[in-house]
Amino acid sequence: MTHRSFLQMIDLSKRFGDRFAVRDLTLGVPCGTILALLGPSGSGKTTTLRLIAGFEKPDTGRVLTDDLDVTSLPPVQRHMGMVFQHYALFPHLNVGENVGFGLSGRTPEERRRRVVEVLALVDLAGFEDRKVGELSGGQQQRVAVARALAPEPAVLLLDEPLSNLDPSLRERTRRELRTALERSGVTTIFVTHEQEEAFALADRVAVLHEGRLEQVGTARDLYDRPATLFVATFVGRASTLSGVMVTPSQVRVDGGVEWPAQSAEPLAPGRRVHVVVRPEAVKFTANGGLSGTVRECRYTGARAFFGVQVSGATVEVEASVDASHVGQSVRLAADRAHAFPVES
Repeated sequence: MTHRSFLQMIDLSKRFGDRFAVRDLTLGVPCGTILALLGPSGSGKTTTLRLIAGFEKPDTGRVLTDDLDVTSLPPVQRHMGMVFQHYALFPHLNVGENVGFGLSGRTPEERRRRVVEVLALVDLAGFEDRKVGELSGGQQQRVAVARALAPEPAVLLLDEPLSNLDPSLRERTRRELRTALERSGVTTIFVTHEQEEAFALADRVAVLHEGRLEQVGTARDLYDRPATLFVATFVGRASTLSGVMVTPSQVRVDGGVEWPAQSAEPLAPGRRVHVVVRPEAVKFTANGGLSGTVRECRYTGARAFFGVQVSGATVEVEASVDASHVGQSVRLAADRAHAFPVES
């Protein structure tokens, strides 16, 4: 079933000086979807978020919510909630006052009722009178989300929502945030540079690189069917080898050995490609396959990652700790389902 996009970005571009921060971005977000904007520093993630919120004006393109063009509207008229990277809570106000800050147009009783509702939504029921300084980092983050949700925005925007938390808090806070967003049902877009965070929180992930949209899809789509070499190597661990398509499902890797590789869209024989292969898709074999030499081994407990030098490239192999050792000559075979060609 195709769902109509509630939030739309159409041909958005934004330059700072002679550099494009966002270029020709077209992306639709269905109602109630949690979308992650994922990419490295400088990829255009935060600029995109600010264009949606109205804090930046696009050089070209439009932003629509529910088919209403909001491109020329100021942030206060866009009916969007924003959670900034540093939360921006008011330290002189208690939790309830922070959450109710944007509800000045309501009666005291309506304001109190809405504050209670959204605090329950983020599992902070009964925290109304707490001081902000008494809260943990994860609790402060959820207060910031509650404050953004209180006016019942059409879209919720979050800029690196977990970046200020200690690593030990992030996993638990991710689960709590995901639960709160699902309960609210609000269309949500958040920015992150961490793949694990994007995969854990989002229904769909949009990968940005140098201001361009590389691919949008589920976590499984991006991992198993990357559309570009950048997505293949940025999302998850991967090794790349150069080669030529022999058949729609077979690649001759530079060096003469043929390897299985399955692309989402058939590539014509003779086409130069990069073969991208995940570590778990490669195995040591006694016969056939690629020949190489183990150059390094990184132990991770019951498993290990072996770096195997093959025809001028390094192929990473995930295997049991006793599968091989540094300096050993080995042969490698690949699983077709997780070896895929991407056009050079």
